[in-house]
Amino acid sequence: VQLVESGGGLVQPGGSLRLSCAASGNNLKSYSIGWFRQAPGKEREAVSCISSSDGGTYYAESVSGRFTISRDNAKNTVYLQMDNLKPEDTAVYFCVADFVWVCRPLHVTPGYVEYWGQGTPVTVSS
Repeated sequence: VQLVESGGGLVQPGGSLRLSCAASGNNLKSYSIGWFRQAPGKEREAVSCISSSDGGTYYAESVSGRFTISRDNAKNTVYLQMDNLKPEDTAVYFCVADFVWVCRPLHVTPGYVEYWGQGTPVTVSS
């Protein structure tokens, strides 16, 4: 599985960005796909995930109500719509995919997830 992120950039507080993750490989529908992020000086953390088992969506408490994950299976693309961005959302965002992980629990260690994209930076600053 190969994952390519796009859509990061600089945005003012309160603004919005939409990240995209283009996936390629076999049997992609069997993979849960999610997003991790790593802020400067901090560990990587799970942000959101969409499950292969039931299509359920899961969010970290810090982004719940502001971020929305969606999946377009026809385009093999997963999106992360980020609204009302805050400076603390500044991080490199990574798209991830895994066959075993079904997004529960959301907060797994990064080593648990098998496939990673290269990351796209998001900076929220005025």
